[in-house]
Amino acid sequence: MSHNTNTEDTIDLKELFFALIAQWKLIALFSILSLGCAFLYLRTTPDTYSVDALVQVEDSKGASAALLGDLSQMMIDQKSPAQSEIEILKSRLVLGSVIQALHLNLNIVSTEDTFSHRLVNKQNYATEYTPKAVIFKDESKTFEVQAFEVPNNYLDKSILLSFHNNKLRLTDTRTDEIILTAPLNQFSQFTNQHGVWKIGIFSKDLLQTSYFIQKKSLPAAVEAISSNYSVAERGKLTGILGLNYQGQDKEHITKVLNAILSAYSAQNVARRSAETAQTLKFLDEQLPELKKQLDDAEREFNKFRQQYNTVDVTKESELYLTQSIALETKKIELQQQQADMAAKYTAEHPTMREINAQITTINKQIAELNSTLKQLPDLQRQYLQLYREVEVKTQLYTALLNSYQQLRIAKAGEIGNVRIVDTAVEPIKPIKPKKLQILMLALILGGFLGTLIALLRNLLRTGVKDSTQIEGEFDLPVYATVPRSPIQETRISILKKKKTIPILAVKHSDDIAVESLRSIRTAIHFALVNAKNNIVMIAGPSPEVGKSFISTNLATIFAQSDKKVLLIDADMRRGYMHKYFNIDVKPGLSELLSNQADINQVIHQTEVSGLSVITRGKSPANPSEMLSSEQFKLLLEQLEQQYDHIIIDTPPILAVTDGIIISQYAGVNLIVARYAKSQMKELELSLNRFEQAGVKVNGFILNDIQRAGTGYGYGYGYNYSYAYKAHKDD
Repeated sequence: MSHNTNTEDTIDLKELFFALIAQWKLIALFSILSLGCAFLYLRTTPDTYSVDALVQVEDSKGASAALLGDLSQMMIDQKSPAQSEIEILKSRLVLGSVIQALHLNLNIVSTEDTFSHRLVNKQNYATEYTPKAVIFKDESKTFEVQAFEVPNNYLDKSILLSFHNNKLRLTDTRTDEIILTAPLNQFSQFTNQHGVWKIGIFSKDLLQTSYFIQKKSLPAAVEAISSNYSVAERGKLTGILGLNYQGQDKEHITKVLNAILSAYSAQNVARRSAETAQTLKFLDEQLPELKKQLDDAEREFNKFRQQYNTVDVTKESELYLTQSIALETKKIELQQQQADMAAKYTAEHPTMREINAQITTINKQIAELNSTLKQLPDLQRQYLQLYREVEVKTQLYTALLNSYQQLRIAKAGEIGNVRIVDTAVEPIKPIKPKKLQILMLALILGGFLGTLIALLRNLLRTGVKDSTQIEGEFDLPVYATVPRSPIQETRISILKKKKTIPILAVKHSDDIAVESLRSIRTAIHFALVNAKNNIVMIAGPSPEVGKSFISTNLATIFAQSDKKVLLIDADMRRGYMHKYFNIDVKPGLSELLSNQADINQVIHQTEVSGLSVITRGKSPANPSEMLSSEQFKLLLEQLEQQYDHIIIDTPPILAVTDGIIISQYAGVNLIVARYAKSQMKELELSLNRFEQAGVKVNGFILNDIQRAGTGYGYGYGYNYSYAYKAHKDD
């Protein structure tokens, strides 16, 4: 009969809590392992430092502002200068120049730089990058690499560098082929089947260690720097750029970031100087031509005056002349701007469109004014035209000459449109690894993993966890629920290695497990009233459910009640009942059934008054046949007359048939189930085995209770409101 309750779908938090308490060692183990891994990580991971710098990008019209006027401001407003400068700071133009200046494309690593070496020893080598050479320091030995040029097919590949007898040798790490051998302390150039090599390595020390040396290509070197290098604008549209560079050598990263700042500032000044130079070049081409036009206009005007002496110009003509000069001057200035911008923009660019529109408007105004001037007398009209030409050329030439002088002065004092606000300063403390945080996270992670696995183990324990499951499913009583004994738990790991195991009912008679076993005594007394004999068989579906523990302590409890009790170890394969009583394993049951010993030789008296024991003896080849023999049946019939109770410990029911054979001679048959380990299916199969043999099972004993629950005896109930530690048995 099955019982379905609503509580089956609920989570017992109290049970989960006590399940975690019972597995505290597992949680502690994972916490310790996690802390150990964290210590290994901190031991093998070098400190990482960080340096930063600030750059201000200023809005500037540039050198062309001298010619463009207000149009330059319109062009600058169309883009964000900070974003452009960020990309320049990350470009190969800047980083590549730093790589070449400091030889950052050369990487040297000791062959001893392994995980195990870092675990035992601290890093004792360093690489210093200077404009002249790469200096590698290994403890007290040093060498300088002043030249190391390799063929293209050996770029980005690790090469083994070794020293011997004042010579150096390069070896291909993939094929172990010696690439070349060169003298130390001099520059050498070699050409072989791989290509051209330029080597210059210098040292005053006697070098014996090997090193891995690698020459990186420009993209790979830039990528190596970019992985630890970042540029970002501080705030929104502030024009303040923050540069950050990280690395393990704080002196090196400071030097690299300052070199980046210097290279960036130099290219910015060079770029602006180039813009000014381009404008000056344009003026150098225009000024001679404009000077020639001015000279020609003056000669024509002077020639006209000499021919006609003076000409009377009316006030109205002077007004026309002033307007004409202003329009022509403005037109020529716009045409100059148009020519300058045509080299930078297409005709569809908004700037070009604006200039073209202004020129069209001025041409229209000049045409209207010319039509008015045609109405003047011929002599007066010629005078005005010649005078206008001279004035326009003079004003334009003067303006361009002034701009030319201003640009020359500006070029001499060009400083660029960026300002280095903060340079890189050598850091003091590393930014990572954050040791305390890592240790705390490792402890939390280890505890979490341990708790998770403990919960999973508890969930995977799908075995019997309540005596009501057994009673409801099989309609058989649970004679007792035996909790874990804290005494046995603390000793079991040691006891299994020794020759003797103390009996809990003797050493600690007040233990909670012993108290629960005493409830079986009354239950078995009532069961034996209607039984065919006084033989009690203790069986179990599988190994390690606690049969021997139950049998030994139950027999001791009966003997302590002034009963004459015989305990038989019928597990002739793996029984170890003799360890509880510190007696020899033989002669025992196997010798008795094989006629190698008589009954007086195999019955051993124990220190417990009234308790005798028959050990298993030497393991036979056919224990099942020996137990099913007529001799074993006659033995039990003989012994039941001599003792008040006979308790037989048997092998697992589902493993061998020995227990089924013995049950046919017993008056009371009890099955031991272990909490959270024995499956309901195992108990069902065990009962089926007994039913097939025509044997009645009287009830169950639920052993190794690990949680707060209720224990049931036959007609008696025992409530245990605390958790117990583990004890294990066969």
